[in-house]
Amino acid sequence: MGLVLYNTLTKKKEIFTPLNPDQVGMYVCGPTVYDFAHVGNARPFVVFDVLARLLRHAYPKVCYVRNITDVDDKINAASSARKETIADLTQRTTAAFHQDMESLSILPPDVEPRATHHIPEMIDIIQALIDKGHAYEAEGHVLFSVASFSDYGKLSRRNQEEMLAGARVEVAPYKRDPGDFVLWKPSDHETPGWESPWGFGRPGWHIECSAMSSRYLGTMFDIHGGGQDLIFPHHENELAQSRCAHGTPVFARYWMHNGYLTIQGGKMSKSLGNFFTVRDMLAHYPGEVIRFALLSTHYRQPMDWTESALSQARQGVDRLYTALKGCGHIDENAQIDPSVREALEDDLNTPLAIARFHDLATALNKATDEAERSRLSSVLKASGRLMGLLQQDPASWFHGNVATGITPLEIEGQIQARRQARDRKDFAESDRIRDALHQQGIVLEDGPEGTTWRSI
Repeated sequence: MGLVLYNTLTKKKEIFTPLNPDQVGMYVCGPTVYDFAHVGNARPFVVFDVLARLLRHAYPKVCYVRNITDVDDKINAASSARKETIADLTQRTTAAFHQDMESLSILPPDVEPRATHHIPEMIDIIQALIDKGHAYEAEGHVLFSVASFSDYGKLSRRNQEEMLAGARVEVAPYKRDPGDFVLWKPSDHETPGWESPWGFGRPGWHIECSAMSSRYLGTMFDIHGGGQDLIFPHHENELAQSRCAHGTPVFARYWMHNGYLTIQGGKMSKSLGNFFTVRDMLAHYPGEVIRFALLSTHYRQPMDWTESALSQARQGVDRLYTALKGCGHIDENAQIDPSVREALEDDLNTPLAIARFHDLATALNKATDEAERSRLSSVLKASGRLMGLLQQDPASWFHGNVATGITPLEIEGQIQARRQARDRKDFAESDRIRDALHQQGIVLEDGPEGTTWRSI
């Protein structure tokens, strides 16, 4: 059947058919770089990383564009509050974002445009909207006229009253309609700005993505992705202004949105003390565990971020790497398990794909023939690669992320001391060493071939 995706625009699953069978174009809204990414921010980047991997497996060329928003009022406010220049702030937080994404095994996009590098394209689109009667100037602002676009609201399925409430629309006397949104706004000389036909100013948020997507993917492309919170107003406005500027019947053909992420059943909030950045999480859990946890729930479903979910993810990853231990030769050209591919082709059903990983691990644990073990482990590794999982050496996985203050050499020394204690039947000392290591995050596992260790 091929790849099937749920399209937010049509509210149903559809067989994916690209505009060009030789090349797929996908745009995903990237970070606004004023602070560290939190775990909710990370969810779409993990989800669409899996989709990009799947598309590259199926099509000869994929152009995945994920932008950097580096001009925004949140950035201005953060710069002022921290007494840090905007350039230093955006450079620092962009670098941190890249580090965090790499820790989650998220591959870089093919193109990562910065908004500040595409101001001329934004000005061109705004001018085209004015020329076509879809936008107007008012008191140094340029606004999009929602009344000029009859399809406005079809993506979010909201009526005018709901849209006004949902967008927390600024009431301004210069607007012709309360729902009209800003394409360009004036800047003072302490705020970032550029010269334009409408004076010194800066772009509105929505126009940035329209300019960058059309620059790299064309005026019509295949997939547009992001979090559910972006459906309205961001994506609704982006769709309207793009279609009106370019006169196209569609903007993106498939719209995909991941569900919300909550913390212990509630909204993440700094004031509630339950706000966790990716960096916070990486101090306690390996990136692969965080990624596994994010993929354990279907992307369109809401996800509750809990210690229990992370603990289960850690156990799941440990079990899979345990199955891969001592399997010998891995065929790097092994085929992906058909059931894993079919699960992902069904609207990215990552929980089902992970269940199939566990089936493969069970078969691997039961296999006694070395050739069969090698085949199964190679298939498991190849299938894991499609989801950005299980690419470490098992020994590195279990010996990685060791607690601060103890080295692998010191651990091996403690294991030898424990072995000597057991040889002289000093079981109290043996237990003391085991318990002391456990308190430092190290678990000892006794087996027929001796004692091995792994970090918790």
